[in-house]
Amino acid sequence: MKLLRLALVLAFGSSLFAASKAEVVKRLDASADVFNEIMATPDKGIPVELLERAHCIVIVPNLKKGGFIVGAKYGKGFITCKTGTAWSAPSAIRIEGGSIGAQIGAGEVDVVLVVMNEKGAEKLMKSEFTLGAEAGVMAGPVGRTTTAETDALMRAEMLSYSRSRGVFAGATLGGGTLRSDDEDNTALYGHPVEHRAVLMGKVAKPAAAAPLYTALHKYAVTSPGTKGERARKATP
Repeated sequence: MKLLRLALVLAFGSSLFAASKAEVVKRLDASADVFNEIMATPDKGIPVELLERAHCIVIVPNLKKGGFIVGAKYGKGFITCKTGTAWSAPSAIRIEGGSIGAQIGAGEVDVVLVVMNEKGAEKLMKSEFTLGAEAGVMAGPVGRTTTAETDALMRAEMLSYSRSRGVFAGATLGGGTLRSDDEDNTALYGHPVEHRAVLMGKVAKPAAAAPLYTALHKYAVTSPGTKGERARKATP
């Protein structure tokens, strides 16, 4: 009887882990879909020249009603950073609190952060930091921009965007806490991983992230040396 109970407990635990991983993978697929849909119309998406110069990208799909607008503020997503000529494995994150600029409607909201410099990327390596307070965030430009406009925006550590009911725009974002989601990372990779190690390219990419990389390689081409200096300076 005791062996039967133990077997049932182990089976139940395994099913919970499997369900958790399935949920994380579903969110990973949703992140790829969000990025593809946003970039499908160049004149209304994130300028490609910004993506080419970006150090990291944060995608938080399907923030629920009230998230970042009023009331409860909570969302889950992923970060990936450039490591030389490739993108790192994705690290799961969650954002809690904060606010985002006015939205049309209050349904699901997709949020994208484009990290533009070394300083901003280093802050992403922390297990937790506050957007706006510890990291400069400003609304990003949409569509095709001139070089002058782009250069002016390079002063920001992070550019923020949101999409609600099909309307995509740069949006002010601040006050929220961005932290690594260790439970989701454990579910995705099958064992505990360090948030910083994932973003530094020290963790193998999961097969489940293939759709996300396809989207990133299509619109956010990496270039040699983009993040090589950080890799050399990184602590183990």
